[in-house]
Amino acid sequence: MALAERTVTGQQPAGPAGPAARKRRNRVLMLGGLLALAAAFGLYVATIVTHPLGLMLAGFDLRVYRGAGLVALHDASSLYSWQLVPGARFTYTPFAALLFAVATVFPWPAAMWLMAVSSLLALLATVWMTAGQLGWYGRRRLGLACAVTAAALWTEPVQRTLHVGQVELLLMALVVWDLGRPGGRRWQGAGIGLAAGVKLVPLIFIPYLLLTRRFRQAAVASAVFAGTVAIGWAALPQASAQWWLGPDFLAADRTGFIGFQANQSLRGLLTRLAGGVNAATPGWLALAAATAVAGLLAAALLHSAGRPVQGWVTCALTGLLVSPISWDHHWVWIAPALALLADTAVRARGVLRWAEWVFSGVLALAFGGWPAIWNRGAALVPWGLIWYPPGTTSGLSASGRHPEYSWQGADLIAGNLYVLAGLVLFAGLLIAAARCRRSQRSTRARAATKPAKQRSLRPGLPRCGRRHDRADGQTAGAADLSAGQPEHGQPEHGPARRPARRGGAAGDPGRRAAAHRDHAHPW
Repeated sequence: MALAERTVTGQQPAGPAGPAARKRRNRVLMLGGLLALAAAFGLYVATIVTHPLGLMLAGFDLRVYRGAGLVALHDASSLYSWQLVPGARFTYTPFAALLFAVATVFPWPAAMWLMAVSSLLALLATVWMTAGQLGWYGRRRLGLACAVTAAALWTEPVQRTLHVGQVELLLMALVVWDLGRPGGRRWQGAGIGLAAGVKLVPLIFIPYLLLTRRFRQAAVASAVFAGTVAIGWAALPQASAQWWLGPDFLAADRTGFIGFQANQSLRGLLTRLAGGVNAATPGWLALAAATAVAGLLAAALLHSAGRPVQGWVTCALTGLLVSPISWDHHWVWIAPALALLADTAVRARGVLRWAEWVFSGVLALAFGGWPAIWNRGAALVPWGLIWYPPGTTSGLSASGRHPEYSWQGADLIAGNLYVLAGLVLFAGLLIAAARCRRSQRSTRARAATKPAKQRSLRPGLPRCGRRHDRADGQTAGAADLSAGQPEHGQPEHGPARRPARRGGAAGDPGRRAAAHRDHAHPW
């Protein structure tokens, strides 16, 4: 309709896509996001106030951290034999124990509240950085970040992290910050190396950096990680020998029962299906290897196509699936994934846009921190659907088997919900990478058939989808995304980026492509 009116009048019709209307929508998005975040945070505070503190902020894992820090200071040789309570041991690196020793200077109440507040800020910072890397800025970025943070706050992985006092949100923010820094920074990669020095799971990002040809960042990450290992050896040599060279290093069950319902990894899923750890191991090794290869290659393809956020989200999801142990609180990566899905829905058009919003909502509900209303008399505090079926926390069955081995029907689906939802998202990202690969090949083939004078001035730029440039030479920004039809000459797909900082895109093919080509729909 807008194009037809422009043909008749010779002018761009005034309407919902005008600058004033866009400013109003930006303001509405910002205010709506702020109100959503205020409501979510207010409900969280009200839940803490109206229930015993231990139901919301028990801080069990934080107590283990503090205890390990004290042991590292006073009896380091027993660091990995010490137990807070029977079965609760310290399972992180010696370097992590040194960091946790710093937390012992705070009294327990102060340490617990400091961890909770810093984790909440890390959640907001992660979503804020993700929105910026997706090309959102100004009021729209603030609105998106607040709205997604409000939704992510009430997911079970985030609530579980806050409940037990885990470090997941802090490490995730550190990794996302490191991945989003402009290329060419001297210490770019240090954040990933430091996070891996505390927990080994972020090591998955080093091969991702290598596949995306960010060799300097991968080298810095590896060097910083090696430095954390060296610091641990220098300060705690006996504990380091026990950790790195002892038999427990490769034993996944050192952190608990592999088939426990909280372990939402492929190995946990297969263990529960097979009815035993040993029976599931061969199949898990093959499936994990295939998933790791496919996931890392897809992540690299998405990055090279100018979609860095899709790339590192795919890498993080790959790590969650292939890790032997991915506890429920490890799945805090659902927060940037929700931001990515919201951005994808905004870029879509027609029925596909509604489908994207529906999928985003279903994913948020699947990870939601639902109260345990299925347990009579349970407090109305966040639990999550994965806790619906009976688990090992309820004790072994009469036959001595773990209850997880007997799941059927709804129990089987609910108890493996994060893995199943993660596999659906993983499949969508693989499809996106395959489409980008086909688009790149077709673009190169068309360029090769053109005369030399008609070829692009930048033939090496990867392209996935159409390029839409504005008359002033800049790609259309997030503010151009209106609820109605796009203006003539503006992109049909969502927000492009602010002009990159000087030198920010030059050394990074993913950023360079994104700076010259607007994102297309990734699914």
